[in-house]
Amino acid sequence: MTKATQKITLSPSRDIPFNKLVLSQSNVRRIKGGVSIEQLAESIAERTLLQSLNVRAVLSDDGKETGMFEVPAGGRRYRALELLVKQKRMAKTQAVPCVVRDSGSALDDSFAENDQRIGLHPLDQFRAFQALRDSGMSEEEIAARHFVAVAVVKQRLRLAAVSPVLLDVYAADGMTLEQLMAFTVTTDHARQQEVWDKVSRSGCDAPFQIRRQLTEQTVRAFDRRVQFVGLASYEAAGGVVLRDLFEADDGGWLQDVALLDRLVAEKLQTEAERIGAEGWKWIAAAVDFPFGHTHGLRELQGEPAELTAEEQNAIEALSAEQAMLEAEHGQADELPEDVDRRLGEIEAALQSFEERPMVFDAAEMARAGAFVSVDSEGRLRVARGFVRSEDEPAATSDQPDADAGTEGDGRTGIPDAEGKATAPTIVVGGGQSDVPDEEGDDVERPLPDRLISELSAYRTLALRDALGQQPQVAFQAVLHSFVLATFYPFGSELNCLEISLRSPSFPVQPPGLQDSIPAKAIAARHAAWKAKLPASDKDLWAALTAMDGAAQAELFAHCAAQAMNAISEPANRVHHGRMSAQGIRGRLDQADRLSRAVGLDMIRAGWKPTVDNYLGRVTKHRILQTVREAKGEGSAQLIEHLKKPDMAREAERLLDGSGWLPEPLRGAETEVAPAAEGEGGDSLPAFLSEDEEATEGADEVEEIIAAE
Repeated sequence: MTKATQKITLSPSRDIPFNKLVLSQSNVRRIKGGVSIEQLAESIAERTLLQSLNVRAVLSDDGKETGMFEVPAGGRRYRALELLVKQKRMAKTQAVPCVVRDSGSALDDSFAENDQRIGLHPLDQFRAFQALRDSGMSEEEIAARHFVAVAVVKQRLRLAAVSPVLLDVYAADGMTLEQLMAFTVTTDHARQQEVWDKVSRSGCDAPFQIRRQLTEQTVRAFDRRVQFVGLASYEAAGGVVLRDLFEADDGGWLQDVALLDRLVAEKLQTEAERIGAEGWKWIAAAVDFPFGHTHGLRELQGEPAELTAEEQNAIEALSAEQAMLEAEHGQADELPEDVDRRLGEIEAALQSFEERPMVFDAAEMARAGAFVSVDSEGRLRVARGFVRSEDEPAATSDQPDADAGTEGDGRTGIPDAEGKATAPTIVVGGGQSDVPDEEGDDVERPLPDRLISELSAYRTLALRDALGQQPQVAFQAVLHSFVLATFYPFGSELNCLEISLRSPSFPVQPPGLQDSIPAKAIAARHAAWKAKLPASDKDLWAALTAMDGAAQAELFAHCAAQAMNAISEPANRVHHGRMSAQGIRGRLDQADRLSRAVGLDMIRAGWKPTVDNYLGRVTKHRILQTVREAKGEGSAQLIEHLKKPDMAREAERLLDGSGWLPEPLRGAETEVAPAAEGEGGDSLPAFLSEDEEATEGADEVEEIIAAE
């Protein structure tokens, strides 16, 4: 017969006046953490005491009860009640529910109560916040009642709104909190589940990869088109913006690209009509134009508009205020926010006076036009005063300005028979498009001809810039061309300088060429020389004569560099097939010699491999070979299992800062040797190794949640 199991007897509970309680020295909590005493006091005032205190009778020296009780477990609640008494919000004789212990160790009780406490699972807390909002509480009310920032409430509500399927995966420890956070950038449950199915199978499930896949068909808020029309206008038109509440998202992602493009086209149309009303014959408007789009057009010479007395006074006042603010805060390590903002406003205002439109002759405007586009910062860019060859006045005309008086025959911007100017022709187009080739075979094959031409176009522009800065080399290059033409009749085509100084156009262009480092440098140098030269070519000879040798040499180098043509093209596309393969090779060889002479550095010229300009345009085999050359075999093995789009994106990340160049950009001035094993980086990509920062971020969130 077995002995009967002894039944458990729970400690009795009593209501004890607060002034009969004292804090025990046996309480193990010494370090403050989590919710503050003040916040706990407010919670008790709002909800009353939700958990009893654990107390023991205070005994006299002879072992008798004194009527006082010490609190070994529940010290923070005791301190909160004590604060309410001090604030006279609770009577000191208020009865407090207590569990009275008379056996065991007070220290052990205190330790057990704290050690065995388990905080809510994060998902339970997310859902609790969701239930509170569903009950009618605002986000601000929830934040106030639970002593967290409103932003924290928004984050947890966003987490609770993730697909229930993914929440179940998270609850079963199938994904990390950091991964769950990544899914909050969209509210589309179907898309969330689709991406999770994909990344969980592939192993490419790092949070940054989840975010990228969820936003791959969107436009970033810092895109020039968004800056141009304004995020508020896009949202007012019904556009959806995806936001990341857990990481800096630079304004978010715009989901409706078609709507954005329509708003851009409408605003460009409005701006083109406004500028066309100035009296131009035609307006061409687009998000961007290719580099060299004004070649072959005659540019009108305008005069700066005279400043009015009010404008001059405004400039002087702004300049004085700018000088005063800079003098007052010149020694400060960091400007106050309001001062920094005001200086920015002053600078923008002064720049607007400097960039005011030029004044042109009305008769010339009637045959000329303007290009309207958007610069890289999203600001309107207007280039006025360009005349097409077909709009030039006929040289044989007996009239002093024959075309200016032509009757209204459908030609826009020209007065009709009644003397009224018709509206200008306005053409609004899109920006450049460049669709990468589809994924090819995983075998070695030559680079596509178009890609080679694009890469060599960038190199040509960089070489023009480099040559334009080295007068001595430019002199020698032109002299070489002269000697070829004079003494070697069949050798003139073996030169990369088209010495007629016809600036060759780029038959194909890589994305963003107009905003590249060499393009901006050439444009700035060209504008500087244009400002120094006389407006009329009749005065040019005298102006050149007045220059010293150094100035002449610099101008010579700039002009000679514009003839540079180092573009690689198939022979059947060059000059309608009139240049032989030998001629093309000779031209490129000469370009290599000039590259070495000027010390051309394509890395300093701003080129680096990206998905758009190279990696997305070649085969998987070549992507792996690229990574192998730049980072070693180990890095190539990390990405060899990926599909081509993911492989290209990961390769771009791995190659960042490596200084690797493809063959068409190396020329003879660059030698690329395969990287030694482990060279160029010490860490694996984030999706193959634990991301310490991401893990620490998730741990911090969980610790905050548990503390509450």
